[in-house]
Amino acid sequence: MSRAATADGIKVEPRVKNYLNAESGILSWLTTVDHKRIGLMYLGSVLTAFLVAGLFALVVRLELLHPEKDFLTAPQYNQAFTLHGAMMVFLFIIPAIPGALGNFVLPIMIGAKDVAFPKLNLLSLYLYWTGAIFTVSSLFATGLDTGWTFYVPYSANVSQSSVIAVTFGAFILGFSSILTGLNFIVTIHKLRAPGMTWYRLPLMLWSIYATSIVQLLATPVLAITLLLLILERAFHVGIFDPKLGGDPVLYQHFFWFYSHPAVYIMILPGMGIVSELIAVHSHRRIFGYKAIAFSSVAIALVGFLVWGHHMFTSGQSELASTVFSFITFFVAIPSGVKVFNWTSTMWKGSIAWNAPMCYGLSFLFLFTIGGLTGLPLAMVGLDLHLHDSYFVVAHFHYVMMGGAVIAFIGGLHHWWPKMTGRMYSDSAAKIACLLIVVGFNMTFFTQFFLGAKGGARRYYTYLDQYQPLHAFSTYGSWVLGAGLFLVLITLIRSLFNGEKAPNNPWGAKTLEWETASPPPTENFYRTPVVTHGPYDFASTGEK
Repeated sequence: MSRAATADGIKVEPRVKNYLNAESGILSWLTTVDHKRIGLMYLGSVLTAFLVAGLFALVVRLELLHPEKDFLTAPQYNQAFTLHGAMMVFLFIIPAIPGALGNFVLPIMIGAKDVAFPKLNLLSLYLYWTGAIFTVSSLFATGLDTGWTFYVPYSANVSQSSVIAVTFGAFILGFSSILTGLNFIVTIHKLRAPGMTWYRLPLMLWSIYATSIVQLLATPVLAITLLLLILERAFHVGIFDPKLGGDPVLYQHFFWFYSHPAVYIMILPGMGIVSELIAVHSHRRIFGYKAIAFSSVAIALVGFLVWGHHMFTSGQSELASTVFSFITFFVAIPSGVKVFNWTSTMWKGSIAWNAPMCYGLSFLFLFTIGGLTGLPLAMVGLDLHLHDSYFVVAHFHYVMMGGAVIAFIGGLHHWWPKMTGRMYSDSAAKIACLLIVVGFNMTFFTQFFLGAKGGARRYYTYLDQYQPLHAFSTYGSWVLGAGLFLVLITLIRSLFNGEKAPNNPWGAKTLEWETASPPPTENFYRTPVVTHGPYDFASTGEK
């Protein structure tokens, strides 16, 4: 690295080349094959989708402040929650961690210069943009009120012409996901630095590897399902529509065969992030490294076998419901292994109470609630009462928002100094974390009681007896929104006023912290040789 020069006795700081300033101009970004730049463009894209989808969530909650109509008509309300769900799932949560953080850190974590197929990586980003344009333009142009699941026979018969365009957009997004997963698997297999054995891989990479397997195996099922729906709607071929001799329950089987593994596409990378946060900011060797690593693979594989628990009310056989119920309980075991090992890792650790650690602890608290409340939904008898109620909404959000999104925000704070070369205000970040956790629990813990009392989801109006709970949930959404906006302000402000980040501000042991902040285009000035595990902190817990 170049040193500071002096001219006429005045110290001049040289301009150090890194991936951000190595080339200039928008064309250099649009044609780049640098995984770090692609990761940043993914980050900007998914955060934009998150912002728009979050605003629609606030609109939905505001309309539910009172039992009767406030400012939306019933069709507008249905379109608002469809926009929220479709954009949040397909444009944010699924691609957020693999596309943004995964793209940025994975090659550096294994000591590689880039992913295995750099041009394929850029293609996956363009496919994401293409699918997003199809989906969003259609949703906004003519509106869609089928819900994010596009359930038939409604999506096969509804008069809106946007169904074909939206589902085709989701079809394209699936190919982006498949290419990303393929790229990551090959990269981890083939480009590890000398000495980087499988048991020296950071746990973040075990989670991304397991996620990539699910992306490769499950996403084609969704692609075929959506293509069949498009063919049925365009050419009136009887596949799912009972009027044409089709079977709507078949659509549910196809859709949930992908969409339940998709839950693990969303949550597994978040679990990998939390493994990094807990170990690094506790300054402790991870407890049960192999157990956590293999539990990621176990969750990915068992996740393919539990889709039927979404269909207890669909008329499937009692035997099928019993089998799916049992397997659903079984999939909780590897998740419990992770929570136990994370908690044990913190025991007697030298915990740094900074913003990334606060998000790691928030994940532990919120995801545990999400996991435990999934158990009643795995019981056939209880699910018959709770199905399609606000209890399901609350459980889903505790797993997705309380799990995947909280982990994503924690990972963003963790790697922000490495990505941008700037430190943010830790105090402001911790205040934002507090607002998010308080607002989130106000919003969604309330909905467990709504669901248990019989409050049905997706309804435009509701009985007066539910109004206090709905109002409290809406007030919580405002607190949650304020916390998320504070995160955005804090991180953007750091780009202009933040202190220059050191190479390793957290005292971490993984390879990405051994290069400059921000990294050079080639990631390392020389190929690193790995001689220790990713969490070999001092046994005393010292930094």
